[in-house]
Amino acid sequence: MSFMNKTLFKAVVVLLCTAFCFTFFPGQARGAEPDVSAQSAVLMDQSTGRLLFNRNGEEKLPIASITKVMTAVLAIESGKMNQLVTVSSEAVKTEGSSLYLKSGEKISLRDLVYGLMLRSGNDASLAIAEAVGGSKQGFVLMMNEKAAELGMTDTHFMNPNGLEHPDHYSTAHDMAILTKYAMTDSAFRKITGTEIYRARATNKEEARSWLNKNKLLRQYKYTTGGKTGFTRAAGRTLISTASKKGMDLIVVTLNDGNDWRDHKNLYEWGFSEFTRTKLMDKGPVHAKVDPFYKGKLFVKSTIVLPLSVEEKRRIKKELILLRPPKRAKEWKPAQPAGRLLFKLNGRVVTSVPVYYKNQKKAKKKFWTLFGGFIEAAFTGRERPRR
Repeated sequence: MSFMNKTLFKAVVVLLCTAFCFTFFPGQARGAEPDVSAQSAVLMDQSTGRLLFNRNGEEKLPIASITKVMTAVLAIESGKMNQLVTVSSEAVKTEGSSLYLKSGEKISLRDLVYGLMLRSGNDASLAIAEAVGGSKQGFVLMMNEKAAELGMTDTHFMNPNGLEHPDHYSTAHDMAILTKYAMTDSAFRKITGTEIYRARATNKEEARSWLNKNKLLRQYKYTTGGKTGFTRAAGRTLISTASKKGMDLIVVTLNDGNDWRDHKNLYEWGFSEFTRTKLMDKGPVHAKVDPFYKGKLFVKSTIVLPLSVEEKRRIKKELILLRPPKRAKEWKPAQPAGRLLFKLNGRVVTSVPVYYKNQKKAKKKFWTLFGGFIEAAFTGRERPRR
């Protein structure tokens, strides 16, 4: 066999071995990210907030009716869900998708929130705003205050429904942050995951049945909730949530003409490429540290992060501690001693506070114990236990 033929033969063998490894050991290499049609898209791990996929996730764009997630959150948090709301004539006149409410109709705030989330009723959004915020303007102020509280730094609301306005915008990342927060509330989870809801009869209308516009609840079995949206300026917008094998994910797409497909593909990729990985149990932190800290550092919770097989091998820990005080008694127990960082390629993916605990217990002196016995003998009280 000539030199050239031997070289060619070796190259073919290498290629075949590589193909064999990818075929039979697919978990050993991270698969290609899915192609999506969206102008902006993110895939977020719900428990940690880690972005597993990000395409233009920080781009400020119109968001249409996914705005109503914030409206629903504020309604639920108002504590007024069982109260009756009288629908105003202004609410009835709201343009766009509608529940066809009637002026003067008395309907519970709970039913309005279901209609808002399942059927995207713009009339319901204004009725909610007036009931919870006192007025549309008051409610919008509440929306922006809540956005700031949650760290939605690239978001500004002008109405409770997402109707077109140049100063009404958000990002896919910010809306995922909002959804992560919303999904911690059991009432919100129940509402957003409901396929069909029957609203009670009112003084103006018979009982109504509403089918959720989120088709993923019927098309993709792991779906747990979400919210649809559309305007000419925003295009199709969609938030969805899904859970599989203990991992909860969020997808947000903005201006996406093929959003149902894109959400399913992002979920399938996310569930196949990442697994919830325990990085550390709660308890003591073992590291080379100043003698002051030695054996007295701990974390209060177990650290779990979604990681691919490749990332598991590359994740690094870094402990950053405050300068210790001269005397242990100067330490404030509630004060963190520093942070434990977990890094991938030099970038922090998660971090947790580290605490200091002085494990030495004060010994009870003889006269303290003797005094306890004397007190018990004369008062009849049980002596103190050690």
